[in-house]
Amino acid sequence: MKHILVLALGVGAGLLSGMFGIGGGILIVPILMYGLRLSPHEAVGTSLAALLLPVGFLGALQYYRDGHIRIGWAALLAAGLFIGAYWGARLSISLQGTTLERLFGGVLIAAGLWMIFHR
Repeated sequence: MKHILVLALGVGAGLLSGMFGIGGGILIVPILMYGLRLSPHEAVGTSLAALLLPVGFLGALQYYRDGHIRIGWAALLAAGLFIGAYWGARLSISLQGTTLERLFGGVLIAAGLWMIFHR
């Protein structure tokens, strides 16, 4: 049963990622933590591992075919993500699970408020 839930979670996160460009963490990480009882570190690590190829390749391919990708900007973002993900993972691993959980929640709240009130 858990395998079906995880597959459905992947489909839902893939839809959100393809629609909004979110990394899936908004949906995947909380459900892995609270629905499937993974530690914050396991949830983040599992999410990163799962998103690595399918979202990056198949989602971007569709946008590229319709001419909706700025290659230069994507390359710069990729370089930043490459460096940032490494250092973010190192920092995350050094934190306690509850600290990581609270920081993640704060980022989600801040992003939501910014999106609601920005304009």
